[in-house]
Amino acid sequence: MPKMKTKSSAKKRFKLTGSGKLKRKHAFKSHILTKKSKKRKLKLTHATLVHKSDEANIKQQLNLK
Repeated sequence: MPKMKTKSSAKKRFKLTGSGKLKRKHAFKSHILTKKSKKRKLKLTHATLVHKSDEANIKQQLNLK
């Protein structure tokens, strides 16, 4: 049997934390930043965790578990 390949797009977008949760970046921080407030852009800068309902799908793409 051949090995399962990891989805390259998921590999670039998600990282596994030490406790086994998935970390992701926020969207809407790449362009058209002039109309967004400083507070909004600052909040989009920080990484956050993937929602629990999406974790199983992403872990499957990353061949985890």
